[in-house]
Amino acid sequence: MSGAVDLSGLKDRATQPPSAPAGPPADGSAPVSSTGLAPVIDVTEATFQAEVLERSMQVLVVVDLWATWCGPCKQLSPVLEKLAHEGGGNWVLAKIDVDANPGIAQAFGVQSVPTVVAIAAGRPLADFAGVQPEPQLREWIAALQEAVAGKLAGPPTAGGEPEPEPEDPRFVAAENALEEGDFEGAEAAYNLILNSEPGNTEAQAALRQVKFLARVQALPDDAIESADAQPEAIDAQFAAADAELYTQRAEAAFDRLVALVRRTVGDDRTNVRTRILELFELFDPADPIVVAARRKLASALY
Repeated sequence: MSGAVDLSGLKDRATQPPSAPAGPPADGSAPVSSTGLAPVIDVTEATFQAEVLERSMQVLVVVDLWATWCGPCKQLSPVLEKLAHEGGGNWVLAKIDVDANPGIAQAFGVQSVPTVVAIAAGRPLADFAGVQPEPQLREWIAALQEAVAGKLAGPPTAGGEPEPEPEDPRFVAAENALEEGDFEGAEAAYNLILNSEPGNTEAQAALRQVKFLARVQALPDDAIESADAQPEAIDAQFAAADAELYTQRAEAAFDRLVALVRRTVGDDRTNVRTRILELFELFDPADPIVVAARRKLASALY
């Protein structure tokens, strides 16, 4: 069999598909398997996107390109269907009549039938043409499943919903500490995650939030009034900006600090700019308030 396996386009993180062997029903129907997927489906040009390309984000899809007049197809297709039913939905056999769907045949560059193409993550991984014996087919499919194991999202459950990812106990510990008002414990928990995963953006964002909340708890009730009374006091302005952010007045907080940038020079100005940038990180970069504040800061600096 020909066709190189290319996994570069597959997802890096996914749930391992469960194994649930099942045979075809006695009445010849094609029920949904225990994984929530029908192991054998008929595909047309109208359903190709959903049933093959999108489905291949979940599980391996083996496309059987056949024709009613093709004698070898009548030998190969039943074997593929048998193996698909045995797989119980852990991979899907998509049957396509090339005469009824010439556009698909052309897209695959089919020169003869039967032609079989394996698809994962929307990309062809391997293919062959002609009839193959059952033992060789089993080996081929097993090799492909091994190659994509853990790289696809996995099939949905029988109820149609994907299996939820287990909660990360490290984040659970941090969130529990935060709910109990233990800001130091939450900060330590997020720092522990970042010590082993410095690029964990979820932990980075959570740590910034925790530090801000911890800082806000220590603010005096009159932080804003006190800052208004001493406009040149940098620490007082920082405290007032925190209080305004905490009370959902982000625009006022940023305007306060941008005004302080205009009134400061040297290291003081650098410190104010750094504080504004830190506060920006508490928001979505596309937030209109943040976008406007960035423009005002740029104007104040240059």
